Amino acid sequence: MRGTGLSYAAAVSLGASPIYYFGTEEQKQKYLVPITTGETLAAFGLTEPNAGSDAGGTRTTAVLEGDEYVINGEKTWITNASYSRTVTVTAVSGKDPKGKNIISAFIVPTNTQGLTINSNYEKMGVRASNTCEIILDNVRVPKENLLGDPDKGFKQFLFTLDGGRISIAALAVGIAQAAFDRALAFSKERIQFGKTISNFQAIQFKLADMAMEIELARNMVYKAAWLKDNKKPFAKEAAYAKLFASETAFRASNQAIQIHGGSGYMREYEVERYLRDAKLLEIGEGTSEIQRLVIARQLGC
Repeated sequence: MRGTGLSYAAAVSLGASPIYYFGTEEQKQKYLVPITTGETLAAFGLTEPNAGSDAGGTRTTAVLEGDEYVINGEKTWITNASYSRTVTVTAVSGKDPKGKNIISAFIVPTNTQGLTINSNYEKMGVRASNTCEIILDNVRVPKENLLGDPDKGFKQFLFTLDGGRISIAALAVGIAQAAFDRALAFSKERIQFGKTISNFQAIQFKLADMAMEIELARNMVYKAAWLKDNKKPFAKEAAYAKLFASETAFRASNQAIQIHGGSGYMREYEVERYLRDAKLLEIGEGTSEIQRLVIARQLGC
């Protein structure tokens, strides 16, 4: 279910959202409607081999030739690309007056000549979610496929990422809750020294900390989502939610393994899988380190 949840979150918050927020009516009818009706998934191509946390370091380029943009570059770790009719990619389209790169977004149909999608990654966790490498070799798209303001592509995808962080935080809460539920149930069944281990204070404290952190993470997700739904500033709260929930998921999964003891290390009990899946959430949609930078900047540091 974690893989399904991640694929759905990526399709909605990353793939569909940029078209919804920044697309023209024609783009919405052509590319967004098939996503919303379930005919296809959607993908968002931002990350590159040398542009992960440093998204401003994008090296993919888009050059306008006549009525078409010619796109060259490579994208990595892109969710859903194998099952999407389109992928929205970011590319350097020019320079601003200060000589800095202008990063724009483009809607690229996945059947376009010169576009290659590979899905050969061997991942630690969330294996059910499709993760791809995208190679763009002289890919030509009509200039009408430019998404939003060409000079504000960077701000547009930052806004997209802010929303995506809420969905990742929600996924993290789900993993944390599942790990807690299994740990609590196991603690009430496992007998040591003549009584269930749930009677031992060491185990009780672990469970209490897990329950408290999960509830706090859940409330932070609700708050960030409420702010976004009500069109209020939410960037800081989205970073709070993503950071705290993802780290909570990892801690809860780790403690669930500890409570299970040797059994927790075995795949049969599944808690080891929660830990592997949770780790991705501390990395994707902006690492924990990036979330702390985002928060600090929102605080005016």
